[in-house]
Amino acid sequence: MEGNGCLGSFFQRCKPYIAMISLQFGYAGMNIITKVSLNRGMSHYVLVVYRHAFATAVIAPFAIILERKVRPKITFPIFMQMFVLGLLGPVIDQNFYYAGLKFTSPTFSCAMSNMLPAMTFVMAVLCRMEIVDIKKVRCQAKVIGTIVTVAGAMFMTLYKGQAINLMWSKHVNTQTSSATATTGSADKDWLMGSILLIIATLAWASFFILQAVTLRRYSAQLSLTTIVCFLGTLQSIAVTFVMEHKPSAWTIGWDMNLLAAAYAGIVSSSIAYYVQGLVMQKRGPVFVTAFSPLMMIIVAIMGSFILAENIYVGGILGAILIVAGLYAVLWGKYKEHKEKEAETIPEPIKENGENGHTAVMIQDIEANNDIERQRNQANNVTLQALAITLPISQAPMIAKEAPRA
Repeated sequence: MEGNGCLGSFFQRCKPYIAMISLQFGYAGMNIITKVSLNRGMSHYVLVVYRHAFATAVIAPFAIILERKVRPKITFPIFMQMFVLGLLGPVIDQNFYYAGLKFTSPTFSCAMSNMLPAMTFVMAVLCRMEIVDIKKVRCQAKVIGTIVTVAGAMFMTLYKGQAINLMWSKHVNTQTSSATATTGSADKDWLMGSILLIIATLAWASFFILQAVTLRRYSAQLSLTTIVCFLGTLQSIAVTFVMEHKPSAWTIGWDMNLLAAAYAGIVSSSIAYYVQGLVMQKRGPVFVTAFSPLMMIIVAIMGSFILAENIYVGGILGAILIVAGLYAVLWGKYKEHKEKEAETIPEPIKENGENGHTAVMIQDIEANNDIERQRNQANNVTLQALAITLPISQAPMIAKEAPRA
């Protein structure tokens, strides 16, 4: 029983980490599939519309059934926050990100988006959601870890070095390198792609901050995810009507375009928004965004398999810096979380709970109460016995004198 309790508590502590790492694998798959779809000519405006239409259709039944009794009322300020969330995430972030992805590559796009933890950290400090006391080691770890993570991403982007020939990519590179050189290089505008990706990352960081603020007043995560995806779908339709004038752009069949829209909607929108909201309520937006650098490493490995992208020495060194910075940030957040837990636990329970003797302390308190109860009962019996054995003293009778005549 004791072992099962320790294992259960360990799993509870690891759940936020497992959830965020799993999401990075989901995001990595979305980058690869979306890149293939965009290369085949699908409009990223239409892709955003279909993506959030799928997300709304998938998550809405769960929100209607599971949160019908706990769903708060939507006031006008909360609705405006939801409207801005739909504008920041589905419209601005994803349209600019897909445009930047179309101009560059999945690995480069992930590298640029690794500025997300730094942007979110700065915004959280400005909004007083994160307190930085530079004298404390945990705060120093978060600041230094954020800087090292961004430095690793920039190093991975700006420095390539020698290419590493991998066993599984040799035969693919020989077949696709010439085609990629002739058709891909002319279409890539790396400067424009970088600017679009920076704007997308800034909008994504703002989305996390505003989502954390909204969850304080509207705690139904499934309903919030559904409404944000639905509003994002409507806003994306309006943007697509303005930007895409060809009716053929809306055509979608049983191909990679449908897979990209369905995968991005179900995994990267509905599930991701919901899981991020759950983790954010417990650990904050900085913890959620700290895992985003892992996506670049996963995409680089998957890209070498599927898209025949080369892995360079600079990418390996940058990945090492990213992991080191990520570890520093997570260590700082872990220490901060433990300090908050220690402040909320009462002092007597905290001292005994840390040593694993909370149950013994409760038993001692109950035993002391039983002893006091027995003592009171014994005293009552003694008093009753004394009252029976002792004679009752009566006041002397005083004869009244008859009144004199």
